[in-house]
Amino acid sequence: PLTWCGSGEGFLMLWTCRVLCSQAGPSAGGWKPLRFDGGAFHLKGTGELTRALLVLRLCAWPPLVTHGLALQAWSQRLLGSQLSGALLRASVYGQFVAGETTEEVRACVQQLQSLGLRPLLAVPTEEEPDSAVKTGEAWYEGNLSAMLRCVDLSRGLLESPGPTGNILMQLKITALMSTRLCKELTSRVRRPGGSLELSPERLAEAMDSGQVRSSGWGRLNGCLSRPQHARAQHVRLLVDAEYTSLNPALSLLVAALATRWNGPREGGPWVWNTYQAYLKDTYEQLRRDAEAADRAGLAFGVKLVRGAYLDKEREVARLQGTEDPTQPDYKATSQSYSRCLELMLTQVSHRGPMCPLMVASHNEDSVHQATKRMWELGIPLDGPVCFGQLLGMCDHVSLALGQAGYAVYKSIPYGSLEEVIPYLIRRAQENQSVLRGARREQELLSQELRRRLLGRGLRVPH
Repeated sequence: PLTWCGSGEGFLMLWTCRVLCSQAGPSAGGWKPLRFDGGAFHLKGTGELTRALLVLRLCAWPPLVTHGLALQAWSQRLLGSQLSGALLRASVYGQFVAGETTEEVRACVQQLQSLGLRPLLAVPTEEEPDSAVKTGEAWYEGNLSAMLRCVDLSRGLLESPGPTGNILMQLKITALMSTRLCKELTSRVRRPGGSLELSPERLAEAMDSGQVRSSGWGRLNGCLSRPQHARAQHVRLLVDAEYTSLNPALSLLVAALATRWNGPREGGPWVWNTYQAYLKDTYEQLRRDAEAADRAGLAFGVKLVRGAYLDKEREVARLQGTEDPTQPDYKATSQSYSRCLELMLTQVSHRGPMCPLMVASHNEDSVHQATKRMWELGIPLDGPVCFGQLLGMCDHVSLALGQAGYAVYKSIPYGSLEEVIPYLIRRAQENQSVLRGARREQELLSQELRRRLLGRGLRVPH
């Protein structure tokens, strides 16, 4: 299989062979779209499907999501922490979280692997600007330790790398450095001449010289500067995108780290960036970054998402009297995603494993576009393109992709109830449109459960 070991030249030679082989016969059968009709639900037990249906219906109810933290506190007072915790573990926690202990996480990952899916671990931490506890140095240092443990866990969960050798985990920058610092750096980047003053090369030099090790930048650099925790462990870090007030600083950091860790002889990109299609300037930013990486001979890893901060971005723009940075509606966002996807698939077809892409989407049309263009461009199913969805959601798409041989990752938070439930509620508040849009999945779950309850047994796989 195509691996990530060796030089960049070796990647391209292997990639060329794979592409030539795959292009030798696409016309023989023609592209056939995958069927996201719930047929792959036969792989899941009735209890799992029932829980999924109930939880997704609850999460699609806006008052429950909006007042989730208050309802959780009320539940603990009324029922007691033990009973309240048991109900959460049997419902929301059990649906969206891998578990608390290493054994629980391992069991979840093994189940995913049996279904043809792969883990993308996420440490559920985030800054709370009004909390003295969750903005202090001790909290950030604790998060750094948690990230390093996540690297070890990500590697340890898999006996060997997958077909592409890609073991991935998510990284949230504001768990390691304050949003205040990110906003200050964003302001500096946006000043006239700021992009020259704070170039990725200069920042990388400052990191190497130790000039920024006392700050959040240095702490994050420490996470990647230990080969045993990233490169030697074969774990690649996918940096989450956040708010537009932070993203320029985050992109600067990723670009600086890329100069060190995404070189042609480093074994593919160790640091990937995330691009949000619901922002108006994303396509041009993605195009510029892809071209810059190509000119510099750097590997360029991308996670492409629609985005989750729509309501807050619009509210901030309204309060500040600035231009709304988001696309005007869902259709425009989908068009933006489609353009970005086409751009990146073209890059993949030219640069191969030097330009890996994660199509992180719950949208069936986007997934169909990706699979069709992969076939047309001769990109192998186990090549540099993978797909990503949230654990506990969009299984009718994830399972169909995995069973067809595509590389599919499920974003998996893990940790204690106290750590994860507030994290899940905030993510649900940011993704209310996604949760409300899961009606088709609910319909497919209902159909499968009715089929079983009426005595028709498990569906025969296609």
